[in-house]
Amino acid sequence: MISSEQIQNAALLWQEHRDAEFPAGLRGVEFEGIDLVLLDADTAGCVDTWIGNGGALDPRRRRVLETCVEDLDRALPQIRDPSGHRYYQRLHQLALLVSGALDAESASLPDPS
Repeated sequence: MISSEQIQNAALLWQEHRDAEFPAGLRGVEFEGIDLVLLDADTAGCVDTWIGNGGALDPRRRRVLETCVEDLDRALPQIRDPSGHRYYQRLHQLALLVSGALDAESASLPDPS
């Protein structure tokens, strides 16, 4: 079960991220075919849904979030702009926080077989 503390921690970081301005220099930028604007939007949608649903995420969004984490892992080291790097580092932290909570929840569920 995902704790309310996990959701609150994510919500605080999420609010910080929402208050941050998107780095203008990264609009239209792609790394290895990863569009940074779309990566931000996809990750944000999953995080916002997870928080809004009290720590639940449907299977389709779980897959989207997994892809976002992988894409953030690949793109983040290539972002040279300091403000852009901070922006995507925070987004990565959010994605890992939500993904980790979901993984821990899945591990605690009984095996359906």
